[in-house]
Amino acid sequence: MEAASRTARMTLRTEETVKPLELFFDLVFVLALTQCTQLMADDPTWEGFVRGLLVLGVLWWSWVGYSWLTSVVDPEEGLVRFAIFGAMAALLVVALCVPEAFGDLGLLFACAYFVVRIGQVILLYTAGRGDPGLQRSVRGLAVGTSVGTSILIAASFTDGLLQGGLWALALALDVGEPYLFGAEGWKLAPRHFVERHGLIIIIALGESIVAIGAGVEGEVDAGVVAASALGVGLVAALWWLYFDIVALVAEHRLTHATPGREQNEIARDSFSYLHFPMVAGIVLVALGLKKTLGDVDEPLKIEVATAMLGGTAIYLLAHVAFRWRTVHRFSTQRLVCAIVLVALIPLAVEIASLATLAIVLALLAALIAYETVHFAELRERLRHQVVAE
Repeated sequence: MEAASRTARMTLRTEETVKPLELFFDLVFVLALTQCTQLMADDPTWEGFVRGLLVLGVLWWSWVGYSWLTSVVDPEEGLVRFAIFGAMAALLVVALCVPEAFGDLGLLFACAYFVVRIGQVILLYTAGRGDPGLQRSVRGLAVGTSVGTSILIAASFTDGLLQGGLWALALALDVGEPYLFGAEGWKLAPRHFVERHGLIIIIALGESIVAIGAGVEGEVDAGVVAASALGVGLVAALWWLYFDIVALVAEHRLTHATPGREQNEIARDSFSYLHFPMVAGIVLVALGLKKTLGDVDEPLKIEVATAMLGGTAIYLLAHVAFRWRTVHRFSTQRLVCAIVLVALIPLAVEIASLATLAIVLALLAALIAYETVHFAELRERLRHQVVAE
């Protein structure tokens, strides 16, 4: 009877607010994001960017797994607490291996990643006792995890194009698993799920602030001060574009969706999938900020210019897709802004990086001003409606 009671407590999350242990877990993910930015900064080439984004994708999917886990179980309950600590330790090893994930530490990266993922599977399977739907979904997750991590282990014994291809295959199979095995059996605490993803956006934005400081290599002169101020402004604009209304409307939509397949598929598509390009875009912007602070008077190289402007565009395009999937409305203004940013990449390689940063911030400020004025009435109504609920 006591064991059954423990299982029940493990299965049902009793509150929807994010708990301190989840924030503690996310601190390790901060290091992982920083390592991805540094990996691309050390090799600012197209190949280096692909590798960095592949590593980021793998790390993201491990974080997604625990966001679903802690929407089912109480992370601070008994044995789960120790399991989370173990996953944190393994994730820390994964983060430490990021600089050599495609080199000498590839095998250790893959093995530590397997430990992170298998911990989630075991906890979910245990929590799903007496729930055939959840256990069926967890078995599908176990298959995807096993195949994906096995391919990563195999990739550690290769190099070059074959290694990159194996990484891409492992990530695609793992990420595609929820489509293959369906979303019906999963459990979800919707407000917790939304808050958790909002916090990871804040963490990614915070890493961008860290990149500003890390990019300063010499004297803190007027140019560095200006770039720092503009960089903080850019990060603030990215925050505004997500949290002013988008996050509130998304929470309203998810909490009012029918529990089960409808709610789970919205959570999977809008949050687990579409938040990845948001985070990836922020990481690319962080790389651009880091390189800008290195020499504010010099133009950005084409790869870094693409990272800064293209990363901002990716972030906006993810918002367009996110809004369409969540409420079936299209954001023309954000699409246009993304297109303009991409079109400005050739200019960015000709002018000072400080000027490029100023242009990006000006475009986002204009976008925010337009949306604030053009959608003022709708914005106020939605904000008050969502907050009241």
